[in-house]
Amino acid sequence: MLNQAVRTSVTPVKPGNSASSASDQFSMVMVHAGLVASEFCYKKEEEIYGEDEPAEYVYQVVTGAVRNYKLLSDGRRQIGAFYLPGDVFGLESGPVHRLTAEAIVDTTVRLLKRRSVEQAAATDVNVARSLWAMTAGELRHAEDHMLLLGRKNAMERVANFLLEMDRRLAVAGLLALPMCRRDIGDYLGLTLETVSRALSQLHSQGVLGFSGARQISLRNRQHLHNMDA
Repeated sequence: MLNQAVRTSVTPVKPGNSASSASDQFSMVMVHAGLVASEFCYKKEEEIYGEDEPAEYVYQVVTGAVRNYKLLSDGRRQIGAFYLPGDVFGLESGPVHRLTAEAIVDTTVRLLKRRSVEQAAATDVNVARSLWAMTAGELRHAEDHMLLLGRKNAMERVANFLLEMDRRLAVAGLLALPMCRRDIGDYLGLTLETVSRALSQLHSQGVLGFSGARQISLRNRQHLHNMDA
């Protein structure tokens, strides 16, 4: 669902450490297609779009953070991805969204009409290449996440998550996580208790330190890399 429009946007979004490619591709689509993005604000926990709703827009995070997820028949939630400033989401192969997207914290996104992007891609090879690059990035993440859930144990999953967030979020060596531990568990296919135990164990080993409920410093990245190898 769309919230109140804030403004139109032509300014590139400043991405996180690993979002520059997607951010650049989104900006290239706007430039080559001659499109202007609209910006919308969502409150914490507010739904951006729901599962099976028409996929009418392509989105990019400006500020804040977004999660997408699917509710299983037994009420469990599986989070598919976290989207941070600069990240693009809402790309679908079909006419509807396969997952629900929600703002984790107060979040601003900008969006382009999917139909306009597809029409531009049909006539402009640069737009088509950018659209393909964004789609391929989503596919790579889905493949990596499938491997994570299927082949790694609990500690390996937590180590992988911390390294991923380190690449995408770390500023001056400190991770300020927008998501809670329950979100992390639902992303990694683990219980809240398992995530908490793993973080506590890594803390006791001196691998990481806590500077608040969601602020983490990685003191031994090599140890995490060895666990994730």
